[in-house]
Amino acid sequence: MTTMHRYSMRALGCAVVLATAACAVPPPPKAPVMQAPPAAPGTPALPPAGPHLPLDQARVKFVQDTSRAYGIDPAYIERVLANAQIRDSIIAAMSRPAEAKPWRDYRPIFLTDARINGGRQFLADNRADLASAEARFGVPAEIITAIIGVETGYGANRGSYPVVDALYTLAFAYPRTGDPAKAQRENQREAFFRGELAQLFALGKETGFDITQLKGSYAGAMGWGQFMPSSYREYAVDGDGDGKRDLFDDKADIFASIANYFAKKGGWVRGGIVAVRATHDPSTPAFEPDALEPIYTLSELRARGYQPLAPVPAGVPAVPLRFDGADGVEYWLGFRNFYAITRYNISKHYAMAVYQLAESIAGRDVPPLPAAASGTAPAQ
Repeated sequence: MTTMHRYSMRALGCAVVLATAACAVPPPPKAPVMQAPPAAPGTPALPPAGPHLPLDQARVKFVQDTSRAYGIDPAYIERVLANAQIRDSIIAAMSRPAEAKPWRDYRPIFLTDARINGGRQFLADNRADLASAEARFGVPAEIITAIIGVETGYGANRGSYPVVDALYTLAFAYPRTGDPAKAQRENQREAFFRGELAQLFALGKETGFDITQLKGSYAGAMGWGQFMPSSYREYAVDGDGDGKRDLFDDKADIFASIANYFAKKGGWVRGGIVAVRATHDPSTPAFEPDALEPIYTLSELRARGYQPLAPVPAGVPAVPLRFDGADGVEYWLGFRNFYAITRYNISKHYAMAVYQLAESIAGRDVPPLPAAASGTAPAQ
């Protein structure tokens, strides 16, 4: 997710593990308004976050709320928190998300020959399980593969931070500015990560995992697909019928769970289009809405100067997208399946990197910039 995903918000849909891997729910360059994650179906939600409390009081309240919500021994929660470490490296990493880079710098992180060739080999090596997930949920095997390639380098970099430490640090020790105008957002950030930490305890109870031994990203995302704890609980599925949902070591479960996330969280359309290049008439004002949801008809977009450069099914809404590429400004139209990728990580850069990596893995070339635009200087 995942979000991360994702905040996922999945949001803070996790953060990119710097130059090699992202999380299911990473923070976008401009942090969105965040809410604590909902409890998985069938479990009570934690109460809404109140005002900021000192660490000792906040921990006492967290233990009480988590124990009450999920039926977990408060003494166990206390023991886990007593051994959790506040890590400055986690705070530093969270403050510099790769999604803040312009597209011309972000794209080369993920669209490399090594990652493309690695994806093709990974798809070939896992074709049966990927095909099973695709048939079940409608998400192409190359998209699932690209997610794993972007998130963890095909499983090579799943994160080295203790998940408890990551979530504890972000839930209780992320620096506050003292600016009253930012207090609400800071409260929401704390609520999000405290909610994820509570979900981690619930996940341990449900699965039998020793949560103190789980490793993941600096944002607390886990496994090959980098799911936040709430996304793990809600979207992880059993892909091979063994009665478990293992996103650490069972590839059938990993592939099926990523596809399920797209289908349920993102509304993935089986066989649907993801994105196409477009041109923009410079005589009309540029239009790029802040929201990425595709709600504009092609007629509306044409009236605003956008023209797709590939056939588009009639009646399918889209959203206009602008990227500052290495060879000039790029215009695209994103459709429902592009939006679905952004539910994994709320970033148009992330979604476009996943899409273009998937296309390359599948042997389809990404269309070049139109000749008229190729001489345009990159935006500053």
